[in-house]
Amino acid sequence: MDELDSVIIRELQLDARQTNRELARRVGVAPSTCLERVRSLHARGVIRGYHAEIDPAALNRSVEAFVSARLRPLSRPVIDGFERAMIELPEVLAVFVVAGDDDFLIQVAVQDLDHLHDFLIDRLSRRREVVSFRSQIIYQSSQKNVRDRLPGK
Repeated sequence: MDELDSVIIRELQLDARQTNRELARRVGVAPSTCLERVRSLHARGVIRGYHAEIDPAALNRSVEAFVSARLRPLSRPVIDGFERAMIELPEVLAVFVVAGDDDFLIQVAVQDLDHLHDFLIDRLSRRREVVSFRSQIIYQSSQKNVRDRLPGK
């Protein structure tokens, strides 16, 4: 990635719906050059996709939480199977395999506290590989929508 790629990525993070012509104008290159660069970024896997940011409350998901889970026995099949099972659940937004005391961090979004409790009891506690879990309700969150390349060594 060079400086032009970084500028294109930054602009797309700010507004992924802009036309190629507008993007080219903003980064100061010809539209054909810009289009070729964007196609290259897609082909190399730098740009993985585009999405719409949706208000969770509009989807009846007013309560969000992080759930930490410990599994046993720890093996690749158990870890992979648990990860696949969790990401398929409608309440789950993200699944992270982590280091430390816990093995997984699961981000969930549900209607209310009763539904969070139901998720914990009906979805997590019934799984044989889960030996313990704990939840943390998210009261407020901020998210960085623009990510810049960090300086190298």
